[in-house]
Amino acid sequence: MLIRPAKKQESHHAAILIHAAIKDIAEALTGEKEPSKIVKDLECFYQQEMNRLSYHNCVAAEIDGNLAGILIHYHGSYAEKIDQPISDHLRKKGKSVPIDKEAKDTNFYIDTLSVEPKYQGKGVGTELIRASVLEASSYGYPRISLNVEKENHPAYKLYSRLGFKIEDEILINGHSYDYLVKKNRTGVLKG
Repeated sequence: MLIRPAKKQESHHAAILIHAAIKDIAEALTGEKEPSKIVKDLECFYQQEMNRLSYHNCVAAEIDGNLAGILIHYHGSYAEKIDQPISDHLRKKGKSVPIDKEAKDTNFYIDTLSVEPKYQGKGVGTELIRASVLEASSYGYPRISLNVEKENHPAYKLYSRLGFKIEDEILINGHSYDYLVKKNRTGVLKG
């Protein structure tokens, strides 16, 4: 397995993975309901240089030359700035949907983690999170956070094993999520 920076040219596959992970949040961010239109807009966001879903904020896992998974991350203090292009896109469509703030300004934030179904259970998610923790550590960020749906028990198991603990509850797109945090003193993950 190769963990590497994301590539702009893999935008279509990445958009499908993003949509699978964030479901109705993708509808809110794109202003679309039809899956093909959602994926098309996500693809455009991914190709852009500056927004929350840009390939610049993404780490990819590759197995045998295939995109096996992606992880989108950024510092929480950048959220407003990198959400602006998405807000502008929605305004052009005549939609004025507020974008929920998902991360605290003090945390390095894992926005989206998605693994291709045929590679699930093979450590792809763990390795992507490890890469994110190392990147946060390289910037000196002491806390890493993410949100998880309350019913997503497999995700809880993974995040708990990697040292994340529930710190808060947050509302995103009308749904309740647990806000999990890992203190990143050394940049090393157990598990």
